[in-house]
Amino acid sequence: MFDIKEHSHTRVNILTGDRILVSPHRMKRPWQGKVEDLPKDDRPAYDSNCYLCPGNQRADGSRNPAYTEPFSFVNDFSSLLFDTPDGTYNEKDLLSAKSESGICKVICFSPRHDLTLPQMTTDAIEKIIDLWQKEVYEIALAPKIKYIQVFENKGEIMGCSNPHPHGQIWASSSLPLELSKETVQQENYFNRHQRSLLSDYLELELHKQERIVLENNDFVALVPFWAVWPYETMVISKRQVQSVTDFNQDEKRSFAVILKQLTTKYDNLFRVSFPYSVGMHQAPVNDGEHPEWHWHMHFYPPLLRSATVKKFMVGYEMLANPQRDITAEMAAEQLRSLPLIHYTEQNL
Repeated sequence: MFDIKEHSHTRVNILTGDRILVSPHRMKRPWQGKVEDLPKDDRPAYDSNCYLCPGNQRADGSRNPAYTEPFSFVNDFSSLLFDTPDGTYNEKDLLSAKSESGICKVICFSPRHDLTLPQMTTDAIEKIIDLWQKEVYEIALAPKIKYIQVFENKGEIMGCSNPHPHGQIWASSSLPLELSKETVQQENYFNRHQRSLLSDYLELELHKQERIVLENNDFVALVPFWAVWPYETMVISKRQVQSVTDFNQDEKRSFAVILKQLTTKYDNLFRVSFPYSVGMHQAPVNDGEHPEWHWHMHFYPPLLRSATVKKFMVGYEMLANPQRDITAEMAAEQLRSLPLIHYTEQNL
């Protein structure tokens, strides 16, 4: 008899329509693959050579102000430029391209070179959320902008080019691929049920309590049923809102709390500053109403069995569809059981 906890099966990502192969029995196999070096985490509070620290000169010759709170600036080497001319290219319907314009910004979380989110106070994290709101609101004032992606790459293993804790905002003149898929899926569900897809999904998850990691008055952190990365999580607002700019003061406080708690659990899992890519997904802008959209945030961490074993997407996963060994339920149970006090502070 089929047992979802023991036998191979595919799960559907209701936000994108993509599928993932889950193979629980493979957790029993020995590991003889690549082992990463542990990253050093002995950064000073201020680094005179860091181009993100207060007062320092950046790569393009600009100088940072002596900032004391979260600080933003236009990326000195932006992937998207606001003044890119409109244009298309097509050759026999085989070679096709379209110009893309936008803006890229850097968000320094703190003047401290050595503090990541789990080591910051909730008050300090709330100030980051304030800046996210301000930036998203102001960027959306440009009619040519259609989507605003807020994200963070944390850790060398995720390609982060500077260890100073920071995130980014990329705003583009068209809707990116993943957001296009999520918009279609949410719109189809909303048209059928007149409710947001994630509201109903969250109600089901809260009832089952199998994949919940954290919950407070306004947010839930869970391992999605269709998770691809080993310890992937998603933060969902209990109130359906379209954008981070819609959060009220109480929600911002709750958001700050759950971000600190969840990232603390990540660090505590392998007692290391846990790498990840994280980003919030929100409704397109300057594109009419989107009653189907429900704000959420994805955490994609790559560590698999320990601080030195990384999950790679190769072979079948590149050519067919993603595959995972640790079930979402197993990952949620592990994360849920971890303490909320950061491992560096547990013996103080």
